[in-house]
Order: sequence, then C-alpha cells, then structure tokens
Amino acid sequence: MRPRGLLYVEGPRDRDVLEGWAWAESAPLGRALNAAVVILGGRQPERAAAHFAEEKALRPGLQGLCVLDRDDGAPAGAARLDGLEVFTWSRRHIESYLLVPAAIQRALRTPDTEGRVARLLRQHLPAWDDERALRDLDAKRLLATRGPLARGLGQPLALGRIARFMRREELHADVSALLARLRQMLLDSAGAVTAATALRSS
Repeated sequence: MRPRGLLYVEGPRDRDVLEGWAWAESAPLGRALNAAVVILGGRQPERAAAHFAEEKALRPGLQGLCVLDRDDGAPAGAARLDGLEVFTWSRRHIESYLLVPAAIQRALRTPDTEGRVARLLRQHLPAWDDERALRDLDAKRLLATRGPLARGLGQPLALGRIARFMRREELHADVSALLARLRQMLLDSAGAVTAATALRSS
C-alpha cells in the first residue's frame, strides 16, 4: 500500500538524518519514513507544494510535510503552503541538531582511547547548552565530507549514523516535535508502505 503521508526533504543528507532519528525511535517509524520521503533536490517548497497538490488530487486524505533548513533567513516553525505543511528548523541546518559530542563519539567505529576525538570536538563545537551559538553555526560546513571534523578525524562522518546513535534525552525539542508529527502522519492502520521516491529533475 502507498504511504498515507509524504515527507519532502531538501536532499539525501536530510533524508539520512531523519531516517536515523526515526529508526532510533522505532522500526515501524523508520520503515514508514523511508517510504514516504520525496527528495526535492534543494530548498524548493513551491515544488513540494505543486507535487503534493497533484498527489492529493489522486488520493484524498493524503497528508504532506515539507522540512526545510533556515539557512536563507526564513522564519522558523510550522506554516502551510497551498495545503502542504511546512516545518522550518529554528537552527540554521538540520545538521545543527547532530552536534552532540557523545553521540558523535558513539557513532565512530573506533573508540576514542586517547581522547583525541574529544579534544577535536571541544575545539570546533560550542557548548551543548549554548543555543545562541548552535542556532547560527554553519553545521553543514562543519560536518561536510571534507569539513574540519572529517579532516581531523581522518574519515567522513556518517550523519544518519550519528542521528541513530543519539539518545532520547539528547534530542533537541525541535527534533522531538518533528518526530511526534511524523508518527501522527505516518503510523496508523493504513500506513503500510512501499519504497522511497524522488522527484525527477524537470
């Protein structure tokens, strides 16, 4: 059966992070989210709204949620665009919510026996409770495949793996609120799913 909701994300990295959080919470939510994802290929809420309108015309009752970074100065929080629910992070990027040193260390495949990773993270990350610094930090650059953390570690960071290794108490309120909305949208008796989709370039 088709998913009862569609989740629009900017790109594969966003999908990986959201799937990591979803699978950490429960296998049913992980499977449902995997099947509901539509990759936009950039910050394109209007494209998401147009696609959702087409799908909803064929499937009355369909729900939709578009998750966006705040990197263009857009207001944070929930809104609606032509019937599509739009959620914008209060921090600059979705990656900003992964900057939890303990979770990053757990996600690495080798233990930090000499404290090198801990020192690297202290060098680059604000204090965990400095919300003002975390809100505007360019976490996308920091966690990039060739970013400063990857260079210091000698390996790229798997963002979905970090998300999956985060504990419930380490999740920001934004993440917890979004997961609750996704559970509501995707998990019910009609939530049997098929495979993830991606929009083709026009």
